[in-house]
Amino acid sequence: MVYKILIVDDEEMITDLLSSHLHDCGYDTLVANNSSEAMALLQKQPDLIILDINMPGLNGLELCRNIRDHIVCPIIFLTARITELDKINGLQYGGDDYITKPFSLKELSARVAAHLRRDERSKNRSPVLTSSDGLIVNLSERRVFFGETEILFSKKEFDLIEYLMTNAGQAFDRERMYEAVWGYDAEGDSSVVKEHIRKIRAKFRDITEHDYIETVWGVGYRWKG
Repeated sequence: MVYKILIVDDEEMITDLLSSHLHDCGYDTLVANNSSEAMALLQKQPDLIILDINMPGLNGLELCRNIRDHIVCPIIFLTARITELDKINGLQYGGDDYITKPFSLKELSARVAAHLRRDERSKNRSPVLTSSDGLIVNLSERRVFFGETEILFSKKEFDLIEYLMTNAGQAFDRERMYEAVWGYDAEGDSSVVKEHIRKIRAKFRDITEHDYIETVWGVGYRWKG
């Protein structure tokens, strides 16, 4: 098994260095230079995350707090300074370890290997879908979160979100969506899809101010993220 390591740091020099080193150690690497890019890469199910704390915008601690309930892999923080309070905050936010800058590549790779060996949580990993603005869809628990806020959907609404999101970028007409979610033998017609999409959009806008489902005129709908 080749482990996937997600490296998150706003300094491209550091992400390039770590990606090259870990790749030489036999790992697949994913690179993000901000929290939005990291969120988009989470659905690739990394086995471990190396996360810089001091990033502009959503910092590493806040990102860790937002994803910890949904992402079970080890998280190693990178930080230029470390105090007892920093350690306490990091552990409370869900981090597993710290590496202080400047650091030894040998020490980093040793800690990565140790955490991967110890990690049994990946056996029970919950599949998730994410978007770059912080939306998290937990498929096994059938729950949707924006940051720390849960957005409640009915069963069919969630089924439509899952169908569109797992096929992001593809456009589907209402008949195909109806057959996929309600089934071929369902009593009713595809007009119900339009009403469910309207409700889904309203719930998303109330919390995220973002419209994730795009109308493709003459075709139907697609997930645009």
